[in-house]
Amino acid sequence: MKFYDKGFVNYYDNHIHLQIFEVGHMVLDLMIYKDKICKSSLKCMDAQAFNTKYLHSSYKEDFLYNLFSKKQIYHKDKTNGILIKVK
Repeated sequence: MKFYDKGFVNYYDNHIHLQIFEVGHMVLDLMIYKDKICKSSLKCMDAQAFNTKYLHSSYKEDFLYNLFSKKQIYHKDKTNGILIKVK
């Protein structure tokens, strides 16, 4: 997944809502929980399964939740070719 456009990160008590837009159209809509990731179609998958499919299997189950909970969101994994950066 590669996105270089605008997006929003909204924080709620039990999840983080991530929306990415490209030329005004939503291209990614995720609800990030500690133990699951839900797409806009309300299809949820176990967080570890999401990591294995889209990131890398070595990442902990709550990796995305913890990353997006930080004030500055930046993660560079040269070994697996993964860069997550939100300005």
